Amino acid sequence: MNSIQIKRKPILLGLSLGILLVAASSPAQEDAVPANAAIDQQTLDRWTEPYRGWHYWPDHVIPSDPKIPGHEEFHNTDCPTVYQIPGRPDVWFMSFIAFDGQGYNSFVAESTDLIHWNNPKLAFGYGPEGQFDHGGRVVGAYLYESYGVKDPRLLKKWGSPEAYWTLYGCYPRQGGYELRPGYEGVATSDDGLSWKRAKNGPILTIYDHDRGQWESSCIYQPWLVEHDGKFFNFYNAAEGGIEQTGLAFSQDLMDWDRYKGNPIIPVRPEGYDAQFASDPKVYQDGDHWTMFYFGVGKGGAHILIAFSR
Repeated sequence: MNSIQIKRKPILLGLSLGILLVAASSPAQEDAVPANAAIDQQTLDRWTEPYRGWHYWPDHVIPSDPKIPGHEEFHNTDCPTVYQIPGRPDVWFMSFIAFDGQGYNSFVAESTDLIHWNNPKLAFGYGPEGQFDHGGRVVGAYLYESYGVKDPRLLKKWGSPEAYWTLYGCYPRQGGYELRPGYEGVATSDDGLSWKRAKNGPILTIYDHDRGQWESSCIYQPWLVEHDGKFFNFYNAAEGGIEQTGLAFSQDLMDWDRYKGNPIIPVRPEGYDAQFASDPKVYQDGDHWTMFYFGVGKGGAHILIAFSR
């Protein structure tokens, strides 16, 4: 990764979104890509074209105070992730989180049109007291049947016994908003709606032997990709007030090794991601990979994009 040439170009999307183009390494390769593999500007412009010109639905689809039955104290909804469950082609599900003043819980709602969502219920609550996920658990890094950008987000069963899988972000303490240090865990589900731990300990922590300085303060959200028989965890983490994106690899979803060239999406001084380059979402997009992520810089927050061969 250290030898990669990264080319970036800010472009405004609609009224308030930003876009950033990055040539990074292929997630299928752990070794560094030669410097001459940089993506040319014409290719970047062509890959960007389908993701311009966004329009906003005039109202929220999940309100900030959703009044979930039995969990009415939870509000400030965040982190929506839409998916489908095999055998239910006419229904979509959305996991999201909400905050009760103590920490996060994960919830799930359903829809038949992707606009009107109903039947919200708890998907993954607080972990046991004194453990790494007691302060709240954030699902959404699901194992899918396919990661094609135009494919349905269909959950995949894997393992023995077979189950649906997700990585999740979490916090060890209750009593506030994202109390550091954060961790990541792994969970399974029989129905794709309610989740339980698959491993009693975290999969990524700030105390790991291969942890980098850039992630020394807090580990945040994962994004899971399966490709060529290997699992990839794209995740953001912090050193102080700076958040960047890194990558880890696994063969079994339980034990992970970090990429030695992390962070793969670093912050850019004076850029749209000068402070945060976070929350990556990665999809296969024809002959390349597309990553959507969240940036903070130039006085605001932005949705950005990165490309990789």
